[in-house]
Order: sequence, then C-alpha cells, then structure tokens
Amino acid sequence: MRELAIYPGTFDPITNGHLDIIKRSIEIFDRVIVAVAASNAKKPMFCLQERLEILKLSTSDLPKVQVESFENLLADFAREKGARVIIRGLRAVSDFEYELQMGYANASLNDTLETIYFMPTLQNAFISSSVVRSIIEHNGRFSHLVPESAVAFILSSYQQKILDSKAKKD
Repeated sequence: MRELAIYPGTFDPITNGHLDIIKRSIEIFDRVIVAVAASNAKKPMFCLQERLEILKLSTSDLPKVQVESFENLLADFAREKGARVIIRGLRAVSDFEYELQMGYANASLNDTLETIYFMPTLQNAFISSSVVRSIIEHNGRFSHLVPESAVAFILSSYQQKILDSKAKKD
C-alpha cells in the first residue's frame, strides 16, 4: 500500500505524539501531506502561518512529508490532492467516538476515502496540543513534549503574543 496519505489537524502546536504518527506514516506511505486546518473557530494559540512554520521546522528532515494548509472540507481537500487515505491518531477511548463519526462523515462526502487510525506509542499517549498550550501559558517546561527543532520558534512566537497583548492594553 504505497501511495499518498493525508494527516490532518490543527497542530496547535505539533507535539511529539504528532511527529511519532508522521514518522510511522511515512514508513507505510510514499508521501504524507500534513494538512494544517485553519480552524479559526477553535481560536488557536498560534496563527495558521505560525503552525505551518512550526510543522515545516519539525519535519524538515523528512523528505516524504509535505506541509500544507486547508480551509475547505477534508474530504474535498483529499479529492483535490488525489489522496484516498486519511491518517488519524487515537490516544484514548474518548477520542474514538469523535474520530469514528468524522471518518464516516468524510467517507459519506468522498466514497474513495479510507481512514487509518494510529495509536500513539506509550511515551506519547498522554501528550495533546491542549496540554502543551496550557503548559506554555503557565510558563512551564514544554520542550520534552514537542519536536526539538520547533521549541525556539514556539517560545519566540508565544512571547511575541504576550508583548503584543501588553502593548494593546497600554
């Protein structure tokens, strides 16, 4: 099964769990598009351009990975790219119901799509972007939870947001 797969998400920010799934995916597929959803409704900590940059830094040593953004339906994005496989991660049972619904919804919109679910490795099972964001917001140590190549950019971007926020208040 060597073809193109899409790994979608908001990646706000990417975690070592995401990177683990990306690396395992390129062992199975010839190419993987890491598709960054605009997701303005989720009010991400990092803007779309920052998330794209963080992902590009994190995957720069993985030539089989492309990083792209999308704002349309995932099923339509997959059709545009000629992809028939969507990759998703399942950390816990609580993820399963939502991911199952999304998989069925995508298949109903694009009947050529299959969704493949990856379980995280044990050391990454507890990591989520929301946990990382919370740690960042509380000035905690997060470098062990995200790709090393992205730590400085994440920290710099967040510190700039704080400075911008303070400047607006003044």
